[in-house]
Amino acid sequence: MSTQLHYKIEGDGSPVVLLHGLFGSLDNLGLLARDLKNDYQVIRPDLRNHGLSFQTTTHDYALMAEDIAELIRSLNLPPAIIIGHSMGGKVAMKLAASYPQLVSQLVVLDMAPMKYNQRHHDNVFAGLFAVLEQHPSDREAAMQLLAQHIELASVRQFLGKSLYKEGDHMTWRFQVEALYNNYEHILDWQPIEPVSIPTLFLKGGDSDYINADAQDPIRTQFPEAKAHVIANTGHWLHAEKPQDVLRIIRKFLFSNRAD
Repeated sequence: MSTQLHYKIEGDGSPVVLLHGLFGSLDNLGLLARDLKNDYQVIRPDLRNHGLSFQTTTHDYALMAEDIAELIRSLNLPPAIIIGHSMGGKVAMKLAASYPQLVSQLVVLDMAPMKYNQRHHDNVFAGLFAVLEQHPSDREAAMQLLAQHIELASVRQFLGKSLYKEGDHMTWRFQVEALYNNYEHILDWQPIEPVSIPTLFLKGGDSDYINADAQDPIRTQFPEAKAHVIANTGHWLHAEKPQDVLRIIRKFLFSNRAD
């Protein structure tokens, strides 16, 4: 089995690696890539158990950080700018701690270096397993199954991007069973030694992923970090206000660039 991540690469310049979140794929950060590729070489991988990358029973941040380190090395990249959203933000932080020589700057979108105790995705998993078990023959039938478990249409639409037809039925690009079995690892976080790499935390103003409990873990593990709030956005701040997010990211990257 190949353990090389599937990825897309665009543009020229200093490398930027974009890391998607849980149940996502490299397409999730496409709005950011479309802009950044004008000035940077943008690499978007599918993380393990997602998209077209390899599927495995294991899924934790040490392994995912190692996957990204291997990709950076295989492409012979200089130290890269790493931008990660949600679960991808934790992968980015773990990469910066474990392989600091591979990271020049770090941007974390709406995620904190801490363990989350609330299981936000139990209804999502119920919908995903329903599709696997009932083998719907088309996208519409699959989306109807999701609707029985997932109230928010925006969440169903996001998940629907990973549906594809295999033989006579619809199924998922991501490995549902591996993600379900490793869900505690996805929520978890093992504190890291302080990271001195220039770091920006971007919070969705209406999201609770970076709350008051996150301030001490951020300050302890990323003592040099800057933070910015994008008002009137939720957890998907880069999809809701891409221009605002890009403006803040570009300002940060410019102010911390290596001349």
